[in-house]
Amino acid sequence: MKLQLQLKGAVITLLLLVMISAASFAQGTGKISGTISDKKTGETLIGVTVKLKGSTKGIATDVDGKYSITGLASGKYTVVYQYIGYTGKEISEVEVNSGKNTILNVILEESNSQNLNEVVIKGSFKKETINALYAQQKNNAAISDGISSELIKRSPDRNTSDVLKRVSGTTIQDNKFVVIRGLSDRYNAAMLDGSTLPSTEPNRKAFSFDIVPSNLVDNLIISKTATPDLPGDFAGGAIQITTKDIPEQNFISFGVGAGYNTASTFKDFKSGTRNLTDYLGFDNGDKKLGSKFPSTTRINNGLTPAQNISALKAFPRDWKVYNFTALPTQNYQFTIGRVKDLKNNRKFGALVSLTYRNAQTINNDVKRQYYDFDYNDDVYKFSTNIGALANFAYTFGKNKITFKNIYNRIYEDQFLYRTGVNQAISSDIQFYAFDLMQKSLLKSTVEGDHQLGERNAKLNWSVSFSNVLNDQPDQKKLNYARTLSADPSTPYSANITTLGRENARLFSRMNENSYTGAVNYSLPVTLFNTKATFKTGLSALYRDRTFDVRFLGATVISSDISEQIRQRPINTLYSTSLINGGNFKVEELYNKLDQYTANSLTNAGYAMLDNKIGEKARLVWGVRVEQFNVNLTPEDAAAEKVKQNYADVLPSANFTYSLTDKINLRASYYRTIARPEFRELSVSTYYDYETLSNLQGNPNLKRSNIDNADIRFELYPQAGQIISVSGFYKKFKNAIETFNNDATSTRTVTYFNSDKATVYGAEFEIRKSLEFIRETDFLKNTTAYANVSIIKSKVTNDTNTGLNNVEGTRVMVGQAPYVINAGLLHSFLDNKFTFNALYNKVGRRLAVAAGSLYPSIWEAPRDVIDLQLGMKMLKNKGELKFNAGDILNQKTTFYYDMNTNKKYDGAPGDYTVSSFKAGSNFSVAFSYTF
Repeated sequence: MKLQLQLKGAVITLLLLVMISAASFAQGTGKISGTISDKKTGETLIGVTVKLKGSTKGIATDVDGKYSITGLASGKYTVVYQYIGYTGKEISEVEVNSGKNTILNVILEESNSQNLNEVVIKGSFKKETINALYAQQKNNAAISDGISSELIKRSPDRNTSDVLKRVSGTTIQDNKFVVIRGLSDRYNAAMLDGSTLPSTEPNRKAFSFDIVPSNLVDNLIISKTATPDLPGDFAGGAIQITTKDIPEQNFISFGVGAGYNTASTFKDFKSGTRNLTDYLGFDNGDKKLGSKFPSTTRINNGLTPAQNISALKAFPRDWKVYNFTALPTQNYQFTIGRVKDLKNNRKFGALVSLTYRNAQTINNDVKRQYYDFDYNDDVYKFSTNIGALANFAYTFGKNKITFKNIYNRIYEDQFLYRTGVNQAISSDIQFYAFDLMQKSLLKSTVEGDHQLGERNAKLNWSVSFSNVLNDQPDQKKLNYARTLSADPSTPYSANITTLGRENARLFSRMNENSYTGAVNYSLPVTLFNTKATFKTGLSALYRDRTFDVRFLGATVISSDISEQIRQRPINTLYSTSLINGGNFKVEELYNKLDQYTANSLTNAGYAMLDNKIGEKARLVWGVRVEQFNVNLTPEDAAAEKVKQNYADVLPSANFTYSLTDKINLRASYYRTIARPEFRELSVSTYYDYETLSNLQGNPNLKRSNIDNADIRFELYPQAGQIISVSGFYKKFKNAIETFNNDATSTRTVTYFNSDKATVYGAEFEIRKSLEFIRETDFLKNTTAYANVSIIKSKVTNDTNTGLNNVEGTRVMVGQAPYVINAGLLHSFLDNKFTFNALYNKVGRRLAVAAGSLYPSIWEAPRDVIDLQLGMKMLKNKGELKFNAGDILNQKTTFYYDMNTNKKYDGAPGDYTVSSFKAGSNFSVAFSYTF
C-alpha cells in the first residue's frame, strides 16, 4: 500500500509540474520541423544542415535526425538540405502559417561526391512527404507489420488490444490477449518504450493490452522475425509499443465520449456493495480482510470462542446483492503538450495525458452445459480504467534525454449468479460469486541518445523500473442446493457445513518489480568497399515476484438450528446475532504450495551487421546470447524449489532485395526460445469458478527452442499502400501447452512440454486506393484493405510425459486455421468526413488440449463488423465520432466437439463450456484541440 501511494503521488506531482509550466511556453510564430533519414536503410541522419533559401536562418538535425526552424512569418519557403556524402535537396512550396507547425520529413540518398554545397535534386513539399512515407514503409530490417497513430485515430478502437486485431496475422483472446500467427499469447513478447513488459496476469504468461489506451500510442509495430537487438523470448511476434514523445507544437486537447451496449445499458444491474471510490479505480478498503484477522498459524492452533467471533467480524460481511441500472459507458481524456525551442539548437518538450473510462456490462444467460452440469450464468461486471502518461524530453546538440512514465489501473468488480442442475449431486443449485480484481501497471524509463565522434557513431542507454500489481482482496463464493426430487416449495440450503475451494473466500496479492538496464552502440563502417553499420549491446532484466494467497471461510457449527441457518437468504446468512451466538467457525484451507516467491535474471549481449550488398541487396545478420537464471521458492520448506540456469545462442539473418523502388523480396532465418513463466512453474492451484476447473503449474517445464524461417514479397504501389505475400515455417522442441490433466474426476488445466511441433502458413495483405478502377474523386478517396492468414500446425505428443494425454497428434493450442481482417475507408468533403468499415473473423481454434476423460475445448469462429463515422468541425480543431462495434453480436462460444464434426452444434450434439452474446456497442465521442 505504501508503495502504491508513493507511485500515485509521483504521477500526480509530474502532472502538476507540467501543467504549472505550461504558461512558460510561448506559442511563437510559425515553424517547420521534421525528420531526415537515409533512403536505403531508413536510419535517421544526424548533423544534416537545414537552411531556408535566401536566408541565413538554419539548423542541424539532432541525435534523432530531427530539426525545427522556428520564428517564421506566414508564407511559402524553400528549404535546402545538405549533408556530406549525400545528394542535397531543395524543397519548395513549404507553406507556413502563424502559430502552426509545418511537418516536412525528408529522405536523402548517398552520392559519390563529397561536396557539401552540391544540390542536384529539386522537389515540392507534397512530393517529398510522399517519398518519406515510402522510405518508412520499405526499410524495416525485419519482416514486420505496424499501425501508426493516424490509422488508430480512424478506427473505433479504444485500447491497444482492439488495435492489434487490425494487424496482419494477429488475433485477440478474451478481448485482451494477443495471438500472432496462430501462436498463443505465451509465445509473444511485449515491449513498451524499448523495454520488456512483465506479465500482467496472475495465472498466465500474457500482457493485458487493454490497459494501454490507444490514444496514448505513437506507433505499434509487430516484428514477426528476429534481429539480434530484439529479445529472443518469442516465436509469434515481438510487439513494440512506443508512446508519444515530444509534441510537434503546443496544444491542449480534451475528449469526452459515451457508449450504449445493447445487452447492458439501462438494464437491471446486480452487484455487491458499491462505493464512490470504485468509480475512481480504488477500493475504499471495505473489501479487504481486517487487520486484526488472525494468522494462519493461530487458526490452525485453534481459536477460543471469543477469538473466533472476533475473527468472523473481521471478515467483510456485506453479502447483499444490490440492484442498480447499468449506466452508459463513459470516456474522458485530457492531454497537454508543450515544446520549447531554446538557444543553441536545444529543445525541451513535455506531454501529459490523463484518461478515464467506466463501463458496466452484463452477460446474461451464459450457457454451461456439459457432463453433469446444465447451468445458466448471469455475469455483471463493473470496471473502471484510469491512465496517466507523463513524458519529458530534452535535446541539446547531438544528444537527447527522455523520461517516460505510464501508469494504468483497472478496477474490475464482478458479480455472478448461477442457476441450474448439477447431476453429480442430484441437485438444483443457486450459486453466488462476488469477485474484485485490481490491476495496476507503473513503468518509468530514462533513456539517452548520443552521437559520438565524427563518424556518426551512436550510443543509446536506458534504465527502467516497472511494477505490476494484481490484488484480489475478497473473492467470495457461496452455493445453495436442494435435491432434484424435492418439492418446488422446498427452500435451498447453503453449502456451509464444510469448507472447499468452491465456497471458500480467496484473498490474494501478486506484486512484481522489474528492473532493466541496456546500452547499445552503433558505428558506421566500410565493408567490402560498401557502407555498413555495426551494432552491439548489452542488457539485463531482473524480476522479483511475491504471491500471497489465503482460502478462508465460515462454516456452520452443527446444532438444532443449523439447518434453519443454512436456509437463510444470502444477505442475512452471516448476521451479527448468529455470529454472536457462536453458530459459525472460522476455517482455512491452507496449502503452503499455493504461495511462492520468485526471481529471475536475464543477461543478454548481441553483435550485428547491417550490410549493403551492391545497390539492391541488404543483409542484417548477427547473433544474440541470452543467459537466464530463475528461482522459485514455495512457502512450504519441504517442497522442491525450482532452479533453472542456462544460456542460449540465437543467430539470425534478414535479407532484403529491392527488385525496383517499389518491390522488395525478403527472406530470413532466426532462432528463438520460449521460457516458462513464474505461474507456469508454480504448483499453486487456483479454482476457476466460471470454468469449473483448477489451474495448476508444472515445476518440471523446460524452455522451448524454436527455429524459424520466413519469406515475403512486398509491392508498394503508392505511398501508404501495400500488397504483400508472406510464408513462414516454425519448428518447436518442447513446446509449452495447456491441457486437461484429468486422471481424477476433477478437471485441472496444467502445462506440459509437447515433444515436437511445427507451424507453417501464408499471409496476404493489401492496402490500396480504388482509383485504379476508375480515376474519380470518390474512388481516389476510398481505400480498401485486407489481410488474410492461412495457418497449419501439427503437434506430436511425447508418450512418456506421464500426464495422461491421450492424443497422438493434433493442432497446436491457441492456433487458428485462418484469420481475416478487412476494411473500407472513405473520406469526403475535403477530408472533413471519414467513414470506416471493419471486418474480423478467426477460425475455430483449440483452447485446451484433451486429457483422458475430458476432450479438447474449442473456440467457435464468429464474424465481427465495426463501423465508424468521423466528422471534423470548428475549423478542424474539433472532431465528432460515431462508432458501432460488433453490430452482428454473434455468440462467443467455447465447447467440447463431442460429435467431432468441427463445428458447434450445441446440445445434444456438443457440450457447451460457455456461450453468450456480449451485445453490440454504439458510442459517440467528441474531442477538441486548442
